[in-house]
Amino acid sequence: MGDKEIKDRIHALKQKIRAARGEIPADLVLKGGKVVNLFSGEIMERDVAVLDGIIVGLGPDYHGKEEVAVTGKWIAPGLIDAHLHIESSMLTPSNIAAALLVHGTTAIVADPHEIANVMGLEGIRYMLEDSKSIPFDIFFTAPSCVPATHLETSGAVLRASDLKDLMDEPRVLGLAEMMNFPGVLMGDDQVLEKIILFRDKVLDGHSPMLRGYDLQAYLTAGIASDHESTDPDEALEKMESGMLIMIREGTSAKDLDRLLPLINQRTSSRCCFVSDDLHAEDIKERGHLDFVLRRAIRSGLDPVTAIRLASLNPAQYFGLKRRGAIAPGYGADMVILDELRGFAVSSVYKNGRLIVDQGKLVGFAGNRASSSHDQSLPLKIASLNPEDLRIPHAGGRARIIEVVPGQIITRAIYDEVGSSDGFVLTDVETDLLKLAVAERHRATGNVGLGLVRGFGFMEGAIASSVAHDSHNVIAVGVSDNEILRAIRAVGDMGGGLVVVRGENILAQVPLGIGGLMSTQPLDTLVWSLKALKEAASGLRGGLEEPFMALSFLALPVIPELKLTDRGLVDVNRFEIVPLFVEG
Repeated sequence: MGDKEIKDRIHALKQKIRAARGEIPADLVLKGGKVVNLFSGEIMERDVAVLDGIIVGLGPDYHGKEEVAVTGKWIAPGLIDAHLHIESSMLTPSNIAAALLVHGTTAIVADPHEIANVMGLEGIRYMLEDSKSIPFDIFFTAPSCVPATHLETSGAVLRASDLKDLMDEPRVLGLAEMMNFPGVLMGDDQVLEKIILFRDKVLDGHSPMLRGYDLQAYLTAGIASDHESTDPDEALEKMESGMLIMIREGTSAKDLDRLLPLINQRTSSRCCFVSDDLHAEDIKERGHLDFVLRRAIRSGLDPVTAIRLASLNPAQYFGLKRRGAIAPGYGADMVILDELRGFAVSSVYKNGRLIVDQGKLVGFAGNRASSSHDQSLPLKIASLNPEDLRIPHAGGRARIIEVVPGQIITRAIYDEVGSSDGFVLTDVETDLLKLAVAERHRATGNVGLGLVRGFGFMEGAIASSVAHDSHNVIAVGVSDNEILRAIRAVGDMGGGLVVVRGENILAQVPLGIGGLMSTQPLDTLVWSLKALKEAASGLRGGLEEPFMALSFLALPVIPELKLTDRGLVDVNRFEIVPLFVEG
């Protein structure tokens, strides 16, 4: 730092001190509002003075170049989502920022492992580029598991040596969720090398159902959070062992109701609210963390405590200094509320500048990165025929994936299945459908085949290039021809979502960025997705979000039974298993 820069900083700090003392006017003063104080737990009527994007004082008689009366309203800090996969919204970083601001969110911590599994470091750089210079803070964690496991084919491999390139990026806060907890427990050198590389930063966790000695070993590695707890006893054991419990309420995984009783005066500092995976339609129709706060408050959680779980707690966990509260010296990310208990957002200030006025976005300029990946190109899928989708009937009972509504875990069930000419038959009467995962990165010709219950389709097929975490093309349907037609349609789009019935494509949504994200803004994308969802409902299925449920059926780190391009995975055993059980 040169002498001039030091002098400039001293002068700026002196001005803030003078404004805090009331000697000079602030840039902005919010007059007469009820400040949500997250340190004392109280609501205080105070003016809030801001200079150069920083809160410089709370008091009764501040004056500013601009004064805004907020009498009768509440002033809360901007919300922070501590764990969100942007790609699951199918929006670009700049477009999701615009979508979340109107709900009072001013910062998120994103794990870009979806795009990294497809495009490697190039995908992460795209996310960083598209999210810079916008009035919204998007921080990242470095993907820890690319590929997620050895049980699937991904588009990239990121070793510790590759992640070193991200160490000096100020918006990369640490190592993203360590999904490969078996690798940690078994002392895998490559897994531990990544942990050691980021040992001085935040190490995020991902450990569904992990307890006892295995949990202790996992935490000994330095991992500090978990967002996969679905059982209160499991979450409490993790909290008692020092973990921050990220209570998830997303589109597919909904844990708020089960884990809310965990929060009390003693434990509230060890929890926060996160979305994890959130569909664009849900952002449009229900909101973001504001929706979670309303739900939590209606269920009896103190409003001030609820807000802390979505602001100060995540800021402190990630070491985001001077963020997440309304206090002197803190960044002026502020939400003006017409109603506290309903968290009714009226206005939002980002760095002291009005960005949402009366619920409408103002002055937001997107920063869409220039990228060749904006163009839809055919995916690298080997040529497939209907015969490639046939499953030989080996006799005995079959392992069947059972979808659990509202969860991303699945159950493994065992049942007799019908056959014809030696090949497995689907059966709509018993809700037995075929599941296929076609490799899309290297044209290997790998196709994993399995059986699933829970979709309830009576006809047709759906397919998607959004299939966590390697994002091969996944399809579920009644007939082989319809499944094949759906897979081909996704390939022709360069990635996307499709609904097929018979010979016809009923609806499709292209996702031209890595087969994961659309360049469309929220409203346009939601319109397209609603048309897709309506077409899927015409297949007479039973799931409210069939595409979201489908997207997790290839994720071999979430119990119990999943399907990848390499075959059927018993997640508890962490190995590929045959479809049929002997004996």
